[in-house]
Amino acid sequence: MRAIHHKLLRDLWHMRGQALAIVLIIGAGVTLFVGQLSTLQSLTLVRDTYYSEYRFAEVFAACKRAPAGVADRLRAIPGADTVDTRVTLQVMLEVPGLDEPATGQLISIPDGHAPALNNLFLRTGRLPNAESTGEVVLVEMFATANDYHLGDNLTAIINGRRQQLRVVGIALSPEYVYALSAGAMVPDDKRFGVMWMNERELAAAYNMEGAFNSVSMTLGPGASEPEVIARVDDILKPYGGLGAYARKDQVSNWFLANEFRQLQTFGVLIPMIFLGIAGFLLNVVLARLISTQRDQIAALKAFGYSNLQVAIHYGQFIGLVVLVGAIIGTLCGWWMGEAMIGLYTDYYHFPILKFFMPGWVPLAAAAFTAVAGAIGTMNAVRRAAALPPAEAMRPEAPPTYRMTLMERLGLQRWLSQPTRMILRQLERRPLKAGASVLGLSMAVAILVMGLAFLDIMFYVIDLQSNVMHREDVKVGFIEPRSRDALHEVEGLPGVIYAEPYRTVPAKVRYGHRDRRVGIQGVPSDTLLNRVLDTKLQPFPLPADGILLSRVLGEALQIRPGDKLIVEVLEGPRPTRTVKVAALVDDFMGVAAYMEIGALNHLMREGDVISGANVLTDKRHDDELFAALRARPIVAGVSSKASTIANLRKMIEDNLMISVGFNVLFAAIIAFGIIYNNARISLSERARELASLRVLGLTRAEISFILLGEQAILTMLAVPFGFLLGRWMTGAMLLELNSEVMRFPLVVNEATYAIAAVAVIVSATISGLLVRERLDKLDLVEVLKTRE
Repeated sequence: MRAIHHKLLRDLWHMRGQALAIVLIIGAGVTLFVGQLSTLQSLTLVRDTYYSEYRFAEVFAACKRAPAGVADRLRAIPGADTVDTRVTLQVMLEVPGLDEPATGQLISIPDGHAPALNNLFLRTGRLPNAESTGEVVLVEMFATANDYHLGDNLTAIINGRRQQLRVVGIALSPEYVYALSAGAMVPDDKRFGVMWMNERELAAAYNMEGAFNSVSMTLGPGASEPEVIARVDDILKPYGGLGAYARKDQVSNWFLANEFRQLQTFGVLIPMIFLGIAGFLLNVVLARLISTQRDQIAALKAFGYSNLQVAIHYGQFIGLVVLVGAIIGTLCGWWMGEAMIGLYTDYYHFPILKFFMPGWVPLAAAAFTAVAGAIGTMNAVRRAAALPPAEAMRPEAPPTYRMTLMERLGLQRWLSQPTRMILRQLERRPLKAGASVLGLSMAVAILVMGLAFLDIMFYVIDLQSNVMHREDVKVGFIEPRSRDALHEVEGLPGVIYAEPYRTVPAKVRYGHRDRRVGIQGVPSDTLLNRVLDTKLQPFPLPADGILLSRVLGEALQIRPGDKLIVEVLEGPRPTRTVKVAALVDDFMGVAAYMEIGALNHLMREGDVISGANVLTDKRHDDELFAALRARPIVAGVSSKASTIANLRKMIEDNLMISVGFNVLFAAIIAFGIIYNNARISLSERARELASLRVLGLTRAEISFILLGEQAILTMLAVPFGFLLGRWMTGAMLLELNSEVMRFPLVVNEATYAIAAVAVIVSATISGLLVRERLDKLDLVEVLKTRE
């Protein structure tokens, strides 16, 4: 080992505390980068493999009832590859121990055979026998949540009749990786289950012999997806077609794709913040190291080391710190990825979901880290290489004395001598002080941003459940019914108040852009399902226009007053033109709203409703649910309390862990910056502080001079961090907001308080560590001069 390498190791050991702080910050950034992007790659690989091996369809369509012979016309479409028709039916389920009705989706499969598309992964058991009756394969999530096993019986209400079904298999399907009932935003594995039954039996129970109401298909090489979808729509239109759609719009895949996009956003943007701060700290540390080793640099050059060799030497210092941080971050990222995969298995259901780290992820993390370190320290290394030996042998010139602003204003008499020394030091080096404040404010901002997401989520939940949607129970009918059905609901036990709603599936189009939505018709004087403006005031429903979610309006690039083409996807499928009255800010999904009478008029139908929103007396819920189960017209019942409980659980399972990581990493940043600043100040001012000790100042007084500077920087950073954190939260929301969810910018006072306390505590701990070194200061050694 050459002498210069011995010097490198000695420098690292001497500055081990500062190096460790930077290593931890680099490790935090690399942990997030490796953990989140590796999780994304693991999920993507598993999804693509699952979709391929179990032949997930590429085009889907539904209709009311089409003869079996129509399937041949679908197979003849240019570009269509495999076409699989089936019967699907939404039913109500009676689950022991569950008071409210559960909803089931029955799907037919060929008698005794696996389907050609959307094949089942049998976790255990078998498919129904071709000649058997009452046998079903049950989706694994529902079976696990309700403790169903092979051989257990399940009661379903099919076409108004109770039927006992026997579980012969438990399976997963690529159609239900993220299993949602109709209209839901959060999975409810206890109250929504999917079952597969022999086509012969299900068709007979639903009066669908020789017919189908659902079709899925794959496409051949070079096929045009839009053209195939248009041809499917044309063929199914006479049979009550509900509109074909591509895989990207399939509910489970759509939610999965949005989750992937959020993972990618978090996996890149947040680590860049950490690595930027690490680059800043490396620059500060290296610049200080070079300034204290001017004589050593001169000696190295005097002994024949070239400028390039000196630059490489200090570059190696940075390289070792970056390398150790990258290694630690990669190992912690592996652990984080394993933990995240464990969380995803609760909501996204694949046959096998294991953590996998592609080789390029840690290499990319190391490359990003190296680039951040190089950019941050380039100037300091260049200065070391360019320093002339003769100049390096002389100590740096002392700073020019000048009165501080406080002294020029005549306020010095109100300040103690140590306080004036602190202010003088800050004013002499404004750039260094400003950079320290910026770094500390980033720690505060990261904490604010992490905690703000909890504020936002719980605000949205409260708004959705208590302000916008006031109903306790939502009842959906199998088919649209006359207004008499509402009176029947009003007469059920425990119903205090009921409001009708009408939902019409449609494709809305403006220019060449279109979207599939459900147009929601609600009464103009609605009390339970309210449309609100940005000030949370009820938005008046126009008598002859339509309201669109703002995100939908932006996707269509339509403005209020423009004419929207509405292609209805049920019944005779009329096409109408409606004026857009306004764009409204909602938070979940994409929606279109009309006054229920206006929607009935648009459909050229009578006083028709799709269901009812109900306010209930909870003391009679058991009786109400029993009565609803007995009504053949009822397709599904959802309880708002259950929906909110599931949403809260998902937030607590996922966001709480993210917040925990944010608190930990922000504390690391605060500790690293404060500790490095204090150690550098101690190195720079050791002679000055030792002289003050000799002149009679106590340890507490010189500690006040050194750490008081850091305290002022921390106090200045906190309010700036609040502003920066709010801005960063807003910027992150712009990246995260999607058609699945939109988030308002909400930051509670408690969030600011927690962020400030966490950073101040971290700063206090780092200050105490520096105080310990200050107490051990060797006055004789420090007071020696090298001249």
